[in-house]
Amino acid sequence: MESQGFCQEPGLGRPPGGSTGCHAGAGADRLSGVTSENSFLRLQARTQRFTLGSPREFRIAPDGTHLLFLRSGSGEDRVHALWQQDLATGQETRLGDPVALLGGAEELSPEELARRERTREQGGGVVGYATDSAARVAAFALSGRLFTADALTGDTRELPAATPVADPRPNPTGTHVAYVADNALRVVAVDGTDDRALATPEGEDRAWGLAEFVAAEEMNRTRGYWWSPDGTRLLVAHTDKREVQRWYIADPANPGSEPAVVAYPAAGTPNVRVSLAVISLDGTRVEVDWDGVDLPYLVTAHWSAGGRPLIAVQSRDQRTVEIRAVDPDTGATEVLHTETDEHWIEITTGVPAWTPAGELVRVTASDGANRLVVGDTVVSGDLQVRSVLDVADDVLFTASAEDPTQVHVYAGGRRLSTVDGVHGAARAGGVTVLTSWSLEWSGPRVQVLRDGAAVGEVACLSVDPGVVPNVQLLTVGERDLRVALLYPTGHVPGSRKLPVLMDPYGGPHAQRVLSTRNAYLNPQWLADQGFAVVVADGRGTPGRGPAWERELAFEPADITLTDQVDALHAVAATGADLDLTKVAIRGWSYGGYLSALAVLRAPDTFHAAIAGAPVTDWSLYDTHYTERYLGHPTQNPDAYTRNSLIDDAPKLTRPLLIIHGLADDNVVVAHSIRLSSALVAAGRPHTLLPLPGVTHMTPQEDDVAENFLLLQVRWLKSALGVE
Repeated sequence: MESQGFCQEPGLGRPPGGSTGCHAGAGADRLSGVTSENSFLRLQARTQRFTLGSPREFRIAPDGTHLLFLRSGSGEDRVHALWQQDLATGQETRLGDPVALLGGAEELSPEELARRERTREQGGGVVGYATDSAARVAAFALSGRLFTADALTGDTRELPAATPVADPRPNPTGTHVAYVADNALRVVAVDGTDDRALATPEGEDRAWGLAEFVAAEEMNRTRGYWWSPDGTRLLVAHTDKREVQRWYIADPANPGSEPAVVAYPAAGTPNVRVSLAVISLDGTRVEVDWDGVDLPYLVTAHWSAGGRPLIAVQSRDQRTVEIRAVDPDTGATEVLHTETDEHWIEITTGVPAWTPAGELVRVTASDGANRLVVGDTVVSGDLQVRSVLDVADDVLFTASAEDPTQVHVYAGGRRLSTVDGVHGAARAGGVTVLTSWSLEWSGPRVQVLRDGAAVGEVACLSVDPGVVPNVQLLTVGERDLRVALLYPTGHVPGSRKLPVLMDPYGGPHAQRVLSTRNAYLNPQWLADQGFAVVVADGRGTPGRGPAWERELAFEPADITLTDQVDALHAVAATGADLDLTKVAIRGWSYGGYLSALAVLRAPDTFHAAIAGAPVTDWSLYDTHYTERYLGHPTQNPDAYTRNSLIDDAPKLTRPLLIIHGLADDNVVVAHSIRLSSALVAAGRPHTLLPLPGVTHMTPQEDDVAENFLLLQVRWLKSALGVE
């Protein structure tokens, strides 16, 4: 369950966007019923939360001559293009104009729309690409058509291919491009000849080379095949969803349209069956001997020049992960390492992997930290490792130290990021691209480092939001909860008590309290409507160690609600200007669940709530997420009852607004319908706002997005009895 929605910024792996730019004065925007084209909310919508124009997805040539990246043409242009920068001169060149290449508007297949929903991608144009090992041949899809670009010559061309094309990837030697079309894995030579299928599904509901729903939604694995280093073979996932239950998502606003049929693996029900094969360019196939019964989840795979293909496979209860090496000639697998935990094994992006010397790289939870291990040696000390970015003679990784609101980049025993904030990086050929977010500026600053020294930068074209959040980062309470407190612009401490708006995500795997200015743009707008806004991260959030993450096992409702209540009272105890007689809470996804939970179980503390796309009945949410925290429903049914909202419906005594997108295929609208039905049956007044055509991502059209938030603020003020 991703931390996305009307109150959320992009997650830690892709920090909230925006940059220094030319727009100004979008700050207070006090609620008056009068809007303008340049209001903060409209600007936020047009810029996709100030992310447009920010460069991302860097690939660096191993010879250090150039790098590739994606970026839209401006801070209000949603069409992304592939760019190349000459590292000797800093000159940037666009490799193909998506508008010119398509000759018209972009058209997306249902499969591509579903893929973008899983990755929360709202941009257009080139939103993903892959390269050969030299970062010269780049492949990408536009409107389901296959294109390649040569980073050295600048030539961009369309290759003949079956459509719609999904996930095209050149082989490391740059001679072929593999892609998926109509659930078949296909390959075509880079000169456009010899397009053919390497693996075709045996029937309906089966596919080669694609990631299944829970892999993309919960494991951060969005791909289903991996090239061999010599470019002659591929490790390919086969998925079979015939046993997965079917759900039907209708469009009530258009009763003549047929419902969308989705294979949704709800908790306790069958998952997609996943298997692996090694397939050669001549079509020869070797099945991989992998125990898909006891270890059904394919977490990730890795095939580099450092050794045999690696796979990480996980038991359904997620308490065991095995790292196995695959013999590509026979399909036999060897267990290299087994990780176990009494609750669950966290998945860390970038591992397992091989070093060039053939040592295994992994992350393990031990002695209070998530530690990076190379061979048998812990190389991260007491840092809380977040992700592995690159493996060479040393390992490039992100981690937090004592302060979980900061994420830094490390390599070779030293920290590469030098300023406070949240950082990410890419590396190859002695060149590192360092992306830095901070409370000191808006948006990212992207530096090019060579041998650790800054030698250039990548331009960020995103819009300056014109807002400097009035935010205090606090550590409060007996559990040292991390909290952000925001006052209205110009508020004088001690001058008056303010109604409080809690604005959490609050669930596991996601942080809201980060040392980046852009994380607090929307909370600042809410504060400027007359609230003291409190954003609190409780137990389960990353960056504070394995015990902290696992403390909510089987009891997420009680733990996460307790932490929100404790954070509120601890902040008030500091002398903050909080009127605890007027406290509201709002959130989306897990935050929506937490908001509804708050007014149902803690009405003495919370006096009104907006629950957006809430999970209300955990038996309706997916296997991998739900069973990680609650166990299997047949083995631990009481946990599902304790954490459900449905039976709490008769307790509602406070105003509750429930909002849900009717096209949501992640947290389906049945969650809100079931809660609303239970409230009606109990005679409890509430408001249910359906959003036709809206998925788990909220509306981004200028006027709709603006009115969406204005409506919520008006409702909150009415519910709290404030002006």
